[in-house]
Amino acid sequence: MTEWTTARVEDRLESAADVFRTLPGVMPQGFFNAWPEYFHSFADKVGQEPQMRRPRPGPRQITEAEEALLWLRWLERDDARIVWLRAERTPWKRICWEMGISRPAANRHWQYGLALITWRLNGRVPPSKRSRRFVVENANNLSRKIVL
Repeated sequence: MTEWTTARVEDRLESAADVFRTLPGVMPQGFFNAWPEYFHSFADKVGQEPQMRRPRPGPRQITEAEEALLWLRWLERDDARIVWLRAERTPWKRICWEMGISRPAANRHWQYGLALITWRLNGRVPPSKRSRRFVVENANNLSRKIVL
């Protein structure tokens, strides 16, 4: 198995957010549409650009997305929220406004969240006596010997 890095974790979380975005919405039981389906004639379609739709995600992509979503359980609530908002490509300004923190603080929470997930995926538990900075700086060096 290959080593996990923070960049690889970030890519996996972003692809999970994309998968969840493309899935159809949840409808209440018994929901239906009583309107008849409108069939466009050829004259209606003349001069229009075809609408391109992305294909629906396959079972493997959905399974990987669900697995990536479970990684957020390892984080504290606020860190998990920031990591997921960044995976959804939410602008930093909106994240800062929603969480009530500054931009550098939001970035530190995001980096720490990715680093913590990386440590756990590589089968290591970050030392509780060390700082968050230590966890972030050593997240990509887990295959090497870390001097505690």
